[in-house]
Amino acid sequence: MPTDDLDADYRAAGFSGRLGFGNRPVVLVVDIVRAYLEPSSPLFAGVEDAVASAARIVATARSADVPVVFTRVEFVPGGADGGMFYRKVPALRVLDAGSPLAEFPDDPRPRDGEVVVTKQYASAFFGTSLASTLTAMGADTVVIVGLSTSGCVRATAVDAVQHGFAPIVVRDAVGDRDGRPHEANLFDLDAKYADVIGEREAISALAAHDRST
Repeated sequence: MPTDDLDADYRAAGFSGRLGFGNRPVVLVVDIVRAYLEPSSPLFAGVEDAVASAARIVATARSADVPVVFTRVEFVPGGADGGMFYRKVPALRVLDAGSPLAEFPDDPRPRDGEVVVTKQYASAFFGTSLASTLTAMGADTVVIVGLSTSGCVRATAVDAVQHGFAPIVVRDAVGDRDGRPHEANLFDLDAKYADVIGEREAISALAAHDRST
């Protein structure tokens, strides 16, 4: 079925409603670490354009005094805290504690005082303090950028809506190792769990935030 027809079919069936930006957005940077950017890494994904877009989103948020929260994955060496996920994806061993591939790139990277959530599973909410942190911040909207679209971005967006936050996934600022799962997951997220928008729209909404509150 052509994409336009598929979109129309889903809308006619009652999917693809809009959540919109709330009054208290937080930008959530999911797992942008060197493991996805270094060609020698088994997790290399060729997502430099998405990372550059994410950096622009982060810069805009900071300029507008919108909080930015980062996530990263770290396992004890050998993956005892990674359970079945670590077994299912052997490449995750490159994210063992102490690996340089588990570190943030130069941009975007956390500033002093910004929250960094360390996780072991796909969703940034699973087994972490993220939901409590966002609630304490008064957040109602989570603007999601990062890696990868079909994995940690998707899982985080689904859990965000289940925790009562409006997920906004920035299409240009998320990436995957292949365009097919990237596009399929963006379509499904936009239909059921999140608003998927472009970088320009996200930057406009974030830049206007401090003028609208």
